[in-house]
Amino acid sequence: MKTIRTTAAMVDWSRTLHREGVTIGFVPTMGALHEGHRALIRAARLACDAVVVSIFVNPTQFGPTEDLSKYPRQLRLDRALCRKEGVDAIFTPTTAAMYPQGSQTIVTVPSLARRWEGDARPHHFQGVATVVTKLLSLVRPDTSWFGQKDFQQAALVQQLVKDLNLPGRVVVHPTVREADGLALSSRNVYLSTQQRRAAPVLYRALHAGASAIWNGERRGADIQRRMARILATESLATAEYLAVCDPSTLEPLKTVQRHAVLLGAVRIGTVRLLDNMLVAVRREP
Repeated sequence: MKTIRTTAAMVDWSRTLHREGVTIGFVPTMGALHEGHRALIRAARLACDAVVVSIFVNPTQFGPTEDLSKYPRQLRLDRALCRKEGVDAIFTPTTAAMYPQGSQTIVTVPSLARRWEGDARPHHFQGVATVVTKLLSLVRPDTSWFGQKDFQQAALVQQLVKDLNLPGRVVVHPTVREADGLALSSRNVYLSTQQRRAAPVLYRALHAGASAIWNGERRGADIQRRMARILATESLATAEYLAVCDPSTLEPLKTVQRHAVLLGAVRIGTVRLLDNMLVAVRREP
């Protein structure tokens, strides 16, 4: 497995493989790899000739009061996981390499970034859009994989790639969960034992909203209230938002017609958890 540390070396590696007709699958990460990342890597391994995983904790997507300094970094373990999964190269640039002195350009996707996570973390998606643009321009993959757990981020990346004609297609992989429904996340390691027992309440709330839709409820406000009632049963969880949205625009739905995405963010102690659920209306035969 090759380790690539500079942007110039990343470009050279990609160009060489493309000249040889090799297809490249790309899994961008911030490290602290878990089974969710493993699922993305395996999907890339099955679909492409070569797989590159980037490990870069991107400072521009963290706000001033967020956990950049505390974000888990475990490069030795990440390397071992990548090696075991047959990854061909890992790209581990420094902050100075990704954002050289004098860098000024930023990328925004204003409509998709203005609600939900965009409200809670005003500079987050600007940082995501900028770093993804840079990574895709350097790696030039045939296909990139993103996890559904960060639904708004995945939607934003799909729009970004479409609008800027960035290389490759984007595949959104279903969320990988623990047995009790908790979505896998690098931040789950921050949960205490008691908090970990409380954390699946967000999944249960989303499932209650989905069940309401499957059972015939169409009013967005009533679906939202059902989710909120479940969340209120857990005293350790504080809701930041629970929403019933159009999966394409992420705008709130007054009435669910065919499809919806249920979005949720909660705080349990100092840990902020995200989850979502895509729901299709069941049609009578």
